[in-house]
Formats: sequence, C-alpha cells, structure tokens
Amino acid sequence: MSAEPHYTLYHPRWYRRRVSVWWWLQKRSYTGFVLRELTSIFVAFFAVVYLWQLRALTQGPEAYEQFLARLATPLFLALDTVAFLFVLFHAITWFNLTPKAMVVRWRGKRVPDWLILGLNYAAWLVLSGAVAFVLLRE
Repeated sequence: MSAEPHYTLYHPRWYRRRVSVWWWLQKRSYTGFVLRELTSIFVAFFAVVYLWQLRALTQGPEAYEQFLARLATPLFLALDTVAFLFVLFHAITWFNLTPKAMVVRWRGKRVPDWLILGLNYAAWLVLSGAVAFVLLRE
C-alpha cells in the first residue's frame, strides 16, 4: 500500500488548504477552547493523586504519612498550585458554557442564560462551603 492515494479521472484531488499548527492562536475564542481542553490533563492529574491517596490510606498509617511527606515537597506544591489554577479555569469556562450546552425551558419559555449561570455558581459556592465546613471543623 502506498502512502499517496490513487486518483482517477472520476476521483479528482480535492483542494485542502493547509492549516498551521498554531491555528488556535488566531482568535481568542479558539485559544480559550484549546486551553480548556488542555486543562483536562490537570483534571486527570488530580484524579490520579486522589487515587494515589486512597491507595496510601488502604496501606496503613505509615504509607499515608509517606504520601503526605511527598506531597509537601516543593515540586509537588508547585505542580499542585499550577494544576489547581488550570482546574479552576476548566471549571469556570465550563460553567460559562452551560447555558449553551444545556437549554432549559420553563413553561414553554427558555430560561435566561444569566439565571443558569447564577444557579451553577451558587451551587458551586454552597457545595464548596459544605466541603470546607466538613474538612475544617474541629
């Protein structure tokens, strides 16, 4: 099999404009889209760290102390800070997209975008407060 396709009289070569690898830098909306998609890597990083934490918990107190000691190193602190900022960007851009991804109708009329956004941010705030309350209480 050859790398080049075989064109016949009835199968002409179609014109395909060359697209730069940096096409996503041409518009702010494209850049936001690509950055949001790339932030999924950091969401996966947080999931892996969480699974690593669960594994350390199941292996006993010594393993968990070793896990916490590793997370306290400057490398992990820097990586966690960067990952947190990207996950925050991921969450905010997703919340801003929800009115377009989820069309809600109430009594035959579309619910305004600002209401969907406001309810999402309010739920995020309430749930974050509940998690902080559970984690920080004495």
